Parts: sequence; C-alpha cells; structure tokens
Amino acid sequence: QVQLVESGGGLVQPGGSLGLSCAASGSIFSINTMGWYRQAPGKERELVASITSNGNTNYADSVKGRFTISRDNAKNTVYLQMNSLKPEDTAVYYCNLKILRSYYWGKGTLVTVSS
Repeated sequence: QVQLVESGGGLVQPGGSLGLSCAASGSIFSINTMGWYRQAPGKERELVASITSNGNTNYADSVKGRFTISRDNAKNTVYLQMNSLKPEDTAVYYCNLKILRSYYWGKGTLVTVSS
C-alpha cells in the first residue's frame, strides 16, 4: 500500500512564493517518477512538473522559470517551490507517484493566489 501526504498549500498574494512537499510511504520501488498535477475549478487536471528518481525534470510551459521541482530519494519526498505566483496558478495541487505502470495520488492541497 502506497500513501502520499501533501503539505504546504495556502493563500498567497500575486508575485509571492509558496512551497509544497509530498511524502510517500509504503512499498515504493526505487525507480519511479514523482510529480505534481493541478486542477483548477472547471478545468481538467494537468501536469505541473515531474522528476524521475535519477533527477530528470519536466515542466509545463506555464510554470517554466517560476516553479522548481526537487526530491529527496532517501525520504521518498518530492518538493515544489513556486515563485512569482499568478492568480491563474490557483488550483488544487496533487502529488503523484508513478511506479512502472501504477499511479498513486495524494488527496490534494489547495493553493490560492489572490490579493
């Protein structure tokens, strides 16, 4: 059984910064991809960023240069540092863990960017 627990969401003003973290526990194969997705009201869930166990990263065009994903393999934890936040970044952010063909999801954490 794999569990993902996110933390770090909240309210931030436009232009501000916020950090998210997600800790994975359970039966986790060492070779995997961890990532963050988000879903805004009325929109589909979309990939924000992902990182493989050997450190290769992938970002959505909308967050490149503003968000940074990182991970600590020893702690099975992935982080998302979000800078220069915009109102359109408002969404529920979900942690994702991909192991081979299996996908696991966290419950989500709300990020609201508003003045």
